[in-house]
Amino acid sequence: MSAQDYRAPSSVDRLQKAGLFVGGVAALMAIFGLTKSPADFYQSYIYSYMLVLGLTLGSLGLLMLQHLTGGIWGIVIRRPLEAASRNIWLVFLLFLPIAFGGMKYLYSGNESETGWLNAPKQGEHALTAWQQGYLTSGGFLTRAVIYFAIWIVLMLIFNKWSSEQDQQSDGEGLKQRLKAVAAPGIILYILAMTFAAIDWVMSLSPRWASTIYGFIFVAGQAISAMALMIAVIVLLSGSEPLSGVIKRRHLHDLGKLLFAFNMLWAYFAFSQLLIIWSGNQPEEISFYRTRLNGQWGVVAVIVLLFSFGIPFLLLLSRDAKRTASVVSKIAVWMIFMRLVDLYWMTKPEFTARALPTWLDLVVPIALVGLWLGLFATNLKQRPLLPLGDPNLSEALAQHEH
Repeated sequence: MSAQDYRAPSSVDRLQKAGLFVGGVAALMAIFGLTKSPADFYQSYIYSYMLVLGLTLGSLGLLMLQHLTGGIWGIVIRRPLEAASRNIWLVFLLFLPIAFGGMKYLYSGNESETGWLNAPKQGEHALTAWQQGYLTSGGFLTRAVIYFAIWIVLMLIFNKWSSEQDQQSDGEGLKQRLKAVAAPGIILYILAMTFAAIDWVMSLSPRWASTIYGFIFVAGQAISAMALMIAVIVLLSGSEPLSGVIKRRHLHDLGKLLFAFNMLWAYFAFSQLLIIWSGNQPEEISFYRTRLNGQWGVVAVIVLLFSFGIPFLLLLSRDAKRTASVVSKIAVWMIFMRLVDLYWMTKPEFTARALPTWLDLVVPIALVGLWLGLFATNLKQRPLLPLGDPNLSEALAQHEH
């Protein structure tokens, strides 16, 4: 097997062109919306940004998990995972509008509650002394730099060593090095993502807090990334060089992991609801009081049914997980529902109206389109399989059953 044998097929070229074109057109429309209504633009931007951040960091997390466990399931998706993780540069650039323009629109509060950016130092609406020291513009930006530094360093390590592994006749040494770094890498990723979720999303309502909030985002990112990998593998398996490589067994393994991550996300989300519901403390129930009543209550039911309930039932089926056309549709749907869930988590901080505006539709199309275009570009840069991995032959020789 040579690198030339495993170049990306024409379907990746089509994804690249479509993503960049659609994303570019939508981005121009979004910029127009920014000039007309900056507040509405950034309210749409924050949840759209968290989706593409999740696709990127979830892929990095799965990449490290595969190196740590040595699971055969991850070898056929390693190169797509690496390509998605390299989108961290795009995600970093996309954070700049939030850092240098969007903060005053996102963190200044709404008609009923002041945000941390302009909260009074004393009085009824003042934040605690600890919050006043933590939630500052300088602290927000400094911590963001630290988060991205951690993610970028991890991305560089795993991409560089994996590329070097292809050049070696025996990749066992690098395999062990990658495994050794993966464990602390996963811990650093989860810690950084937990604090990032607190800074960027939970602080939209600074007087409410949840200790499991960051884990909900980490589990959601695992869903997004695994669903993306299933969709990409099905796309690649439609033509050479992977048409005879990707087996039903590979899809089955990935489908089972997607099922597990969806269960984990539901467990975290329900645990948060159960604890806050049973405690019934005025300062804690504000999050659900706005999201489980009125129009947002309808969205909550939609998230429950279509983000967890129906995918749960569909992925119980062995045949569904092993059928490319079915499992890929489930995967794409779950990515869409991740967007709906993020919409439900962020938008109620700004409005009681659940129906999306035109910017709520255009901005995610812009960010996802550009993200997919760059992802396809990255995917074309390396062979579609990690040719230097010692377990590659075992992964490709799995027998169907």
